[in-house]
Amino acid sequence: MRSKTGLVNRVFALFTERRIWVRQIAVTGLAGAFAWLVGDVLVDNGGVVAAIVCTLSIRISLHKSLREGFGQIVGTAIGASVALTAVTLFNFGFVSVGITIIMCAIISRALHLGEVASVNVPVTALIVIGPGLSESTAFHRLGSTLIGAAIAIFFSYFSHPKTPVGRSIEQIATVSTKAANLLALMSEGVATGYTQKEAGNWLAKARLLIEEIPAIRMQSVEARGHARWFPTAKKDEAEEIYIQGIALEHTVVQIRTIARTLFDSAVSGGIADSTQKAIAVALSAASYAISSKFEDSDISADDAHQSATSDARDASSALAESLIGDAKDADQEQIVRGLSMVANIDRIADSLDQNSPALRDVITPDEPAKDKVLGISLRGQLIRLKTRIFGQLRKIFRR
Repeated sequence: MRSKTGLVNRVFALFTERRIWVRQIAVTGLAGAFAWLVGDVLVDNGGVVAAIVCTLSIRISLHKSLREGFGQIVGTAIGASVALTAVTLFNFGFVSVGITIIMCAIISRALHLGEVASVNVPVTALIVIGPGLSESTAFHRLGSTLIGAAIAIFFSYFSHPKTPVGRSIEQIATVSTKAANLLALMSEGVATGYTQKEAGNWLAKARLLIEEIPAIRMQSVEARGHARWFPTAKKDEAEEIYIQGIALEHTVVQIRTIARTLFDSAVSGGIADSTQKAIAVALSAASYAISSKFEDSDISADDAHQSATSDARDASSALAESLIGDAKDADQEQIVRGLSMVANIDRIADSLDQNSPALRDVITPDEPAKDKVLGISLRGQLIRLKTRIFGQLRKIFRR
């Protein structure tokens, strides 16, 4: 009886521990079924195409589904035109299929469509070019595609329990906790005397933290984009969360550098006993400063946080004095490594206080072109086209 109860609990836990994933697949299944129903009612035999497009377009957030839906619409328009032209010239067969795929790839490249839309173009073209193709059938499939994309955009609002800002705060809190714990672990290791193996584990964990930064940046970009058009979103809050994500990125980079410095020190013989305590205290102060900054969902800095970053700066200054005092007797390479940790901790404090010009005065690149629906905006493409046309006209008139 107990074994059966334990088995049921384990099976039940598989779903309760993955609530967000369960919610997303449930919303996706419901959206696909609804798209099939609406597509079949509004368009003759349009349910299958609408369900396919809906499943391709729906994503974990409304912002992403809007981009996917727009890419699907652009792909449909291009794919339908290319498919109809190819079938008209070569009839339905392997020649028209091959030409359709090649031309869709060329047109996607010429229009600088992003990665998502570039995939959608040939997929939609193959849906349109299917058996029984005629002008009316093409328009039916075009309509079904638009229905599927619209339903995906609508249902994506319910696929995640939190807003883009809420998801950004959650990601930042998770990574910052890991960062603070790693610094605390390094502080304890330095205080008790660490080995090269332990330093290697710290460096490996720091590298894993770095790999989580792109997800935070992508989510904060989504929060900013969502706040620009969604009426209930707060632009100032989204912008502040974006800056906070950049600050955490700078902090994690410094932590990885510290882990690498400790590893190099272990390879070279270890840290001098005279500076061991000062390094441990500085790392502990930096760990507490990170925890103090990100432990609350409130993005405004408070007195406790300011005190924590001040303590981190004081500890790094004490470490610098200790290192300079031992400069004559200690190994010069160890002194240099120690001073680099001083600079790392100071940068962490500056990033947490968000008073560093590197955070706000340097323009952070937008999301990669491959993640956009249009790699180059329509306005930019029109300006380029205009420049090329006028350039050719000038050459002609000069002749």
